[in-house]
Amino acid sequence: MEAILVFLPVLGAPLLHAPVLRFDLLPWLKRPLDGGATWRGRRLFGANKTWRGALCMVLGVLLATLLLEAAWPAWWEELPADLRDAGPAVVGTLVGLGIVLGELPNSFLKRQLDVAPGSQASGGTRVGLTVLDQGDLVLGVWVALLPVFVMPLAAVAVAFVAVSLVHLVINVIGYAIGARETWI
Repeated sequence: MEAILVFLPVLGAPLLHAPVLRFDLLPWLKRPLDGGATWRGRRLFGANKTWRGALCMVLGVLLATLLLEAAWPAWWEELPADLRDAGPAVVGTLVGLGIVLGELPNSFLKRQLDVAPGSQASGGTRVGLTVLDQGDLVLGVWVALLPVFVMPLAAVAVAFVAVSLVHLVINVIGYAIGARETWI
């Protein structure tokens, strides 16, 4: 499943974003994406979805894509032809935008269910939202890549599981270094 390889540069997002969070860098970009807007009296995305985070995520994935393509040509050659034709800058930017956009519906849902930013729901809702939270970026990337590549549904499903597992590990590491307040 060559399409799954497109998710490797996603690791650039937390590699760039974690130190920015840990050391509170770029504070002028620490502004909510939703600008404080509400719907039904609740915030759209909450305070944790910021312009700083969006920029770091997109830039981290873009840089990782460019570095992987330059340093590991075999990785780039294994990607589907449509992605290679689009070029690493376009692919990196679209994947980065996809991970940012992929997180927004889950954040919106959590705000509408009165789940505070950075915390978890309770009961059965917790399991569903936690699973979605770990793999939501796959759905966002799938949609963001549509202008240049239609990823097969089987690849999306496998990527959702794989990315969810990796995301859990990254969350635990982020918690261990102080970049996250919870491990999930």
